[in-house]
Amino acid sequence: MKKYLICFAIGAFLLSCATGMAQSKPKGGKKQQSPFIEGRQKVRQDDYDSIWKFTNFSTKDTKIYFLPFDYMQLPVICGMRKPDFGDFTPVLNYLQKSTRATMTACAVFAINPNIEDADTREELAEQGRQDAYKALKAFDEWKQRKEMRNKITLQVAEIDYKYFKGNAYYEEQIDDPLIKVGLLLYFGSKKKPIFTVDNDVRTFEDIRFFPNDATIVESWIPAIDTLATYLKENERKSVLLSGYADNQGTEAYCIGLSRQRATEVKKALLMRGVDKDRIEVEARGDADPIGDNNTREGRLKNNRVAIKIL
Repeated sequence: MKKYLICFAIGAFLLSCATGMAQSKPKGGKKQQSPFIEGRQKVRQDDYDSIWKFTNFSTKDTKIYFLPFDYMQLPVICGMRKPDFGDFTPVLNYLQKSTRATMTACAVFAINPNIEDADTREELAEQGRQDAYKALKAFDEWKQRKEMRNKITLQVAEIDYKYFKGNAYYEEQIDDPLIKVGLLLYFGSKKKPIFTVDNDVRTFEDIRFFPNDATIVESWIPAIDTLATYLKENERKSVLLSGYADNQGTEAYCIGLSRQRATEVKKALLMRGVDKDRIEVEARGDADPIGDNNTREGRLKNNRVAIKIL
């Protein structure tokens, strides 16, 4: 009898474990995916048609459309008895009426380009992701009540706002540290990433300078020509020019000299047809030495402009 009770208890325990595992498994056996798209994407506003260019919301359309919808209002709107989604309403009406339509909606935010501190930008990026996710979570609960559970896939992404706006960025400056850009919409059941990740980034050798001089030596002209050609052939890429100096002089002198060197390289790129909006310059002074400042050879290595493709 005692052995029977022990066997019965073990069997019941195993059965309860199996039941618990079955209940915790996502419906349909599908793995839950994060809505976050990591990294700052380089997206131009004119890459996408306006939502108002739709003549009909064909599921065969492979384009991505931009909708300047304030997704941060979603929790309030979804809580209304008769929600009014404004510009987003025609899209939702179509999704509800069509039995086969599916859509991916990506909430897009950006950080004000004038904020240069890396820690501040990272804090704002995390805040942007959490805010957008919270807004989309409210919408996700609403669409399930509206029997649209399988019709909308939700994502969150950060983009480069300065690149997104292009020349218009300089005409309409924004003071907000965190910018709610809008929604990107992609219709169709075909699996297609909203953003493509470009891992093919070329590296370039540092451009060297003589001590106490910011003149580009003629032997480095071919390297600048190659960099300019690369940037013109890859218009979605930009470049960061970081000027450096050795430690021979005051801090102010080293900073000024390093800035002048980076600026000279920028001027050379501009003369070769590279757009000014794609060139960033920073002065690093005698920071991050790659050579020994106690030797002439080491100082020659430190007098440079480092090139980073963004």
